[in-house]
Amino acid sequence: MKRLVLVTFVALAVSVSLPAQQASLLNFDRVAQPSFLAGHSSTSDVSLVPSLAAPATLPAPSLSAVPSAALPDAPAAPQYGGGGDVGYRWHLATGYELVHFESTAFSANLSGIHTALAYSFNDWFALEGSIVAAFGGDVFGGEMTKFAMYTGGGRIQWDRTPHRWSPWAHVLVGGVHVNPQLAHVSKDGFALQAGGGVDWSLNPRLSFRGEADYVRTQLYSETQNNYQAGVGVVLHF
Repeated sequence: MKRLVLVTFVALAVSVSLPAQQASLLNFDRVAQPSFLAGHSSTSDVSLVPSLAAPATLPAPSLSAVPSAALPDAPAAPQYGGGGDVGYRWHLATGYELVHFESTAFSANLSGIHTALAYSFNDWFALEGSIVAAFGGDVFGGEMTKFAMYTGGGRIQWDRTPHRWSPWAHVLVGGVHVNPQLAHVSKDGFALQAGGGVDWSLNPRLSFRGEADYVRTQLYSETQNNYQAGVGVVLHF
């Protein structure tokens, strides 16, 4: 009888202690379980999970914020031949020429053409070559007067910028040939040409020219003092 009462008491004690142990184990699982495995979320739980969102892209640098480097000014184009003839060293002039030739044997007014070619070394000095060919009336009973002069030398020119006008002056030396033939003397002699003129620029490649010269010649064993004047055009290249 005593053994039966003892077994009954042990069975009741075990049955009472089981629910308490199950509750204790359940609470332990909840405490040990990580928050990100729990069925609910909270602010503290989210903080434990590493963020998988894409990193924020940095703003692209503004091009307007980059300081622009100051570019040096382009060098000015060289100028030759006076003012507007930018970069052109060669100048070809041609036009009408009136020549007055005076000597003890005869005098004549002749009309013809002149051609001059100049090369500019800088904006104020050039080398020039010139040819004048002119024809006049009859002398000595029917002989036509002819005049040809070929000279070369230096020319000084003034820059016309910002104006269109470019004055210049030259001194040329060379030779002269005059017809008709006189007895016992040569038709060829020495010539000195000194004078100047002015060019008016229509555009950088074309100018109009007016000029006048004193011409000293030595013919027929004497010296002649002559003059010539002309108008024409100048091509720059």
